[in-house]
Amino acid sequence: MIFSEKVEQMLPSLTLAITAKAKKMKAEGIDVIGFGAGEPDFNTPLNIQDAAIDAMRKGLTRYTPSSGIPELKKAIVKKFKDDNGLDYAENQIIISTGAKQCLSNVFQAILNPGDEILVPTPYWVSYPELIKLYYGVPVFVECKKEDNFKYNLEALKKALTDKTKAILINSPNNPTGVIYNKEELTSIAEFAKEHNILIISDEIYEKLIYGHNEHISIASISEDAYKRTIVINGVSKAYAMTGWRIGYAAGDEKLIKLMTNIQSHTTSNPTSIAQYASLEALNGEQNTVANMVKEFSKRKDYMVERISKIKGLDCIKPEGAFYVMIDISNYIGKNYSNVEIKGSMEFSDLLLGHSKVAVIPGIAFGIDNYIRLSYATSMDNIEEGLNRLESFVNSMN
Repeated sequence: MIFSEKVEQMLPSLTLAITAKAKKMKAEGIDVIGFGAGEPDFNTPLNIQDAAIDAMRKGLTRYTPSSGIPELKKAIVKKFKDDNGLDYAENQIIISTGAKQCLSNVFQAILNPGDEILVPTPYWVSYPELIKLYYGVPVFVECKKEDNFKYNLEALKKALTDKTKAILINSPNNPTGVIYNKEELTSIAEFAKEHNILIISDEIYEKLIYGHNEHISIASISEDAYKRTIVINGVSKAYAMTGWRIGYAAGDEKLIKLMTNIQSHTTSNPTSIAQYASLEALNGEQNTVANMVKEFSKRKDYMVERISKIKGLDCIKPEGAFYVMIDISNYIGKNYSNVEIKGSMEFSDLLLGHSKVAVIPGIAFGIDNYIRLSYATSMDNIEEGLNRLESFVNSMN
């Protein structure tokens, strides 16, 4: 049987595959420490759970409008105004089955065969695959360590062609945890204006910010940036609601209408019950978010300090999200158990096989001399996992 050539070339999500492998090993009784999780380890707050139960008991379990219930759209409009200084109407909002579907809808709505999207390296694993799925071309813009792995104008100009349709920005960033400041965002907004390209801004980690860092939406930089930006967000990370699958997007009315048409023929509406739960997440008390951020910040500080004491390792200090990228350059080319470490895949496979520690190889994000660790796990796991990592690298010193 002949299948879709395009889909057969698609790579599976390495983050999900490694996380699933670690869970399988745990289920088999193997003492695995998993650093792969891209989701908070906290349970969804009780007030949100109660709102879902209440919705079910009220019979709010049927189809909703494809783009989401009006009540939740109103709450999202208010959130954008209060948090980001952005004014949207309800017809500029779409609610989808997770932020990932929002991205999928955007790419379907804007891409024609051969259109190019500028993607920063390192990147979240699904960006290039989604772009390719809809006949687009991901053009990887190398972001350098000295620029804290953020775009610089010289690299952007070099990557630009007459086929460039949009630039993708993710702040706070997965996998690095870095945040773009106002000056950097202004520069990107001016670049997009000069070359008349769209901006796709993935802001799903917006609430997970540490220290004195601040999240600024690029759509708030100028009137022009507002008009050409599609903002992607959701409740998954901030409210520990990954499994509820509610994301949302805001942008140009015509683009949102196209995305709604796509969604009406694919998944129809996002789950009704999850929408009512998300309404409570946005409108209810926010103390649980602050408490979660406080705990993540504590774990982050411990990890960064602990990693700095492990010989041969260095890391990017996160400003947001819940990931740490560790530079393993000093161990590439070395041998462990007669296996040469050629890159992040070999390093990660050996670490899991011999030390029972699951990490995500940097090759999944386009940088092969790094590994990604999530601190969305308990402090006990973090301490034990980093002890095992140190023992593993020390055996090669």
